[in-house]
Amino acid sequence: MTSAATGRPADEAAAAIHDPTHGSFPLTREGKVLFWIAVAFSVYQLASAAHIINLPSQVVRAFHVGFLVLLTFPLVAAMTGKPLPVRILAWALGILGMSVAFYQWWEYVPLIQRTGFPLTRDIVFGVIALATVFAAAWVIMGPALPIISGLFLAYCFFGQHLPRPLNHRGYWFDQVIDHMAYGTEGIYGIPIYVSATYIFLFILFGSFLERAGMIKLFTDVSLGLVGHARGGAAKVAVISSGLMGTISGSGVANVVTTGQFTIPLMKRFGYRPAFAGGVEATASMGGQIMPPVMGAVAFIMAETLGIEYYEVVKAAIIPAMLYFGSAFWMVHLEAGKRNLLGLPRNELPSALRAIREGWYLILPLAALVYLLFSGYTPLYAGTVGLALTALLVLGGTVALGASSIVLRYMFWIVLGIVAASFFRFGINVVLAAAAVLIVANLFVAGGRDTLAACRDALAEGAKTALPVGVACAVVGIIIGTMTLTGIANTFGQYIVSVGQTSLLLSLILTMIVCLILGMGIPTIPNYIITSTIAGPALLALGVPLLVSHMFVFYFGILADLTPPVALACFAAAPIAREAGLKIAMQAIKIAAAGFVIPFMAVYTPALMLQDGGALTEAIGFWPAVVYIVFKASLSIMLWGAAVIGYLRGHLAFWERIVATVAAFMLIMAMPITDEVGFAMAAAFLGWHWWRTRETPQAPASQAGG
Repeated sequence: MTSAATGRPADEAAAAIHDPTHGSFPLTREGKVLFWIAVAFSVYQLASAAHIINLPSQVVRAFHVGFLVLLTFPLVAAMTGKPLPVRILAWALGILGMSVAFYQWWEYVPLIQRTGFPLTRDIVFGVIALATVFAAAWVIMGPALPIISGLFLAYCFFGQHLPRPLNHRGYWFDQVIDHMAYGTEGIYGIPIYVSATYIFLFILFGSFLERAGMIKLFTDVSLGLVGHARGGAAKVAVISSGLMGTISGSGVANVVTTGQFTIPLMKRFGYRPAFAGGVEATASMGGQIMPPVMGAVAFIMAETLGIEYYEVVKAAIIPAMLYFGSAFWMVHLEAGKRNLLGLPRNELPSALRAIREGWYLILPLAALVYLLFSGYTPLYAGTVGLALTALLVLGGTVALGASSIVLRYMFWIVLGIVAASFFRFGINVVLAAAAVLIVANLFVAGGRDTLAACRDALAEGAKTALPVGVACAVVGIIIGTMTLTGIANTFGQYIVSVGQTSLLLSLILTMIVCLILGMGIPTIPNYIITSTIAGPALLALGVPLLVSHMFVFYFGILADLTPPVALACFAAAPIAREAGLKIAMQAIKIAAAGFVIPFMAVYTPALMLQDGGALTEAIGFWPAVVYIVFKASLSIMLWGAAVIGYLRGHLAFWERIVATVAAFMLIMAMPITDEVGFAMAAAFLGWHWWRTRETPQAPASQAGG
């Protein structure tokens, strides 16, 4: 099996943990223990989010890391069928990791009082914390991220021996351990805080929605809307993955859930395996920029920048639409080039019927969007969304047990009033209603199965959160190194010096750094590292703060599509039965918009609904927004035609060259480049239309295959 973390053969368990379709925990006595530990992990996180458990932030983070380590080692050992001595060692490591959490809880006040003057036992527990976190990251994600974080940690110890300007003043062993293992700078920094609050909660939110049938709803709506159109199978993949992105921020999770259906469907209707895998990987990674959830990075970005979460969402709306529009356009052109027709209408579900039957599943998502844009914190909004989803899942079984339709409708009305009452009385009303429904499910037909499904969702949510949480913990070492030594300033000064000559070169340099760091590193640590290093430098060059962070965020996502690692592409490989590198090459082609949008946003921030830029000053904010969206759309259209080699008909080689040059002219924000780009685009489109005006168009409503 290929590891989703490294793109190379690795532990089957590591790949399975990334794969939410892998199923339940091992069906052994040990597996049952791990299952209930995972349930306890989720319950603890929910109790913390709802303030049922009130612990200091430091202790909440410590127990979050403790649960991650406690679950990771024995779960990986059990999944790979390791011999008994190895499994015993795994449990010992997990218990050691959890012991650090209990130590931080027990010694919370004394640790604060002796900050900067740690005792020997503090150092011992600090070393245990670092060692178990590094080992957990290696086991579950492969060697790339632990090695990089280890190099940063080594820099703390030995950086004073390096030549200028890379050296620092030097730090004692106990200084480094105290900085990294206690307080809020190392493994318990902002990334693990976000993991322990927002990320875990939204992973559970997505897990419950999936259990409630959201994937089927998204798939049926997508099939009903575009399944009959030309290349409908691939268009279904784009739309369903985009919709999945509204509840799941994990690109790999999207690949292995929606991809199980869409990739075979695309292959059945004539798409090449590599292209089918590339479509699913590209669309799934786009889920991380699709509001409202936008993956874990958006929460970290809002926390790091000290801005409201909806500001991040607002900046991502137009780029997300362009990204998925680009993917849709690419598959449309590929279908036209290869005459790939749609699915028969009589084999497709009705989109309206799917919405009529499953409209209630959208309510938690709608409530989430409303709360996020009304100024509520993501933590509160996520808690409400999760609670409403639980009400739907639990209430559905109780409603079906009603003796008449009238009682059933009365039940839903009462439940709706209870759900709406949280605006006046708070989340406790919803939690109380959920508790009542849990008891009611014990006494109605099918209720115990519903409770079992909820319990499974808690366990699977905890398992899905393991790679993300462990990554957040180990990447805290890198941030801790930055704050302790100030090494980020050295690289930042270099980017600024390059930018004084050419902003474009600085942007390209930053892009390359993001893509290189993405080789084996998930998007979250990639964003944290690059934003810490390059974000301040781009800001110093006049790039707006949010745009500079979105720039590195986008290329952190694209790093999961670019060779040689291409995390999302290798996750799609076994489903498509094609080499991961071939899928990655197709994904790069399909994800053209992802490479274009960040550069255009730097020169014209209106693309992300931000003030600034010469165009905004010249013509005003909203005219600038309309202009840049039109220009970006036209460049994406030209780029797609050039890459695929098809528009209304097949393109000659020189036509593809003209389309490419016109697209790049529109991307560049230099004097007269827009004028040249529009002129070339008009000439190309006019000529191509004239040349193909009598070409018969194939009908798009027949079945292919």
